[in-house]
Amino acid sequence: MTDRLDVRKTYKLFVGGAFPRSESGRTLPAVGSDGQTLAQIPRASRKDLRDAVAAARGAQSSWAARTAYNRAQILYRIAEMLEGRRAQFVDELTRSARTTDLDPAAEVEAAVDRWVWYAGWADKLAQVAGGANPVAGPYFNLSVPEPSGVVVVVAPDEPPLLGLVSRVAPAVVSGNAAVVVASETAPLPALTFAEVLATSDLPGGVVNLLTGQRSELVPPAAAHRDVDVLDLAGVDDRDVRTEAERSAADSVTRLVRARSTVEDWTADAAQGPDVILASCEIKTVWHPKGR
Repeated sequence: MTDRLDVRKTYKLFVGGAFPRSESGRTLPAVGSDGQTLAQIPRASRKDLRDAVAAARGAQSSWAARTAYNRAQILYRIAEMLEGRRAQFVDELTRSARTTDLDPAAEVEAAVDRWVWYAGWADKLAQVAGGANPVAGPYFNLSVPEPSGVVVVVAPDEPPLLGLVSRVAPAVVSGNAAVVVASETAPLPALTFAEVLATSDLPGGVVNLLTGQRSELVPPAAAHRDVDVLDLAGVDDRDVRTEAERSAADSVTRLVRARSTVEDWTADAAQGPDVILASCEIKTVWHPKGR
């Protein structure tokens, strides 16, 4: 038998349920733990960011209109498929340049568990965070959490898969659509996770994933008038964070940050219903009581 050539994988962006190349044609090397280049990944541009936000906006209303139970089913299916590709994710995490001591197999297992945990909140959030309010008068006063709209999530570098899952799952479970800026240092697990999303029941555009440089993507995301929430959990650069905060103040974009006390992303402190509510709005309805 003759020797075969390696069929090298071409990594692409994930926008609107499809896998386009960056409109600029630019790429960046994904460097492994041994210092060698593992692959070339797309370097998303501002145009790619605008396309991803447009795709998220187009998908958000129909995603939010689904029943909470149906969203839970779809998100649970993603966890099933992530579990089914466990070996591939372990291999990519092992080869990626990582500074965390978290075992790759343990990270994949924790990512699956966290996705399942948040999926379970889809049909419980309204009961926990909403309710009837006592008022002086012949009225019912009801408060319910509702999605804000389009959420841009800047995923942390470490851990690249669990950190991404820990911020994306709570963003979309309530009915938001997300644009994710993946880890700069270990982007391959995020790009492979996009393949999981594409082959699941998740409607195209609900989650969009970009790779590239945060300094190029985060400030314009903060200034984008169609972005409702910006999650800065993965932004460590003070200059990028400051510029994003200034732009968000001008565009009246809500900012979300990871809990400063979270050092272990596998711990219970890294998850909670308050992380979901950070990208929700509590809306109140008054209704007259019948006789």
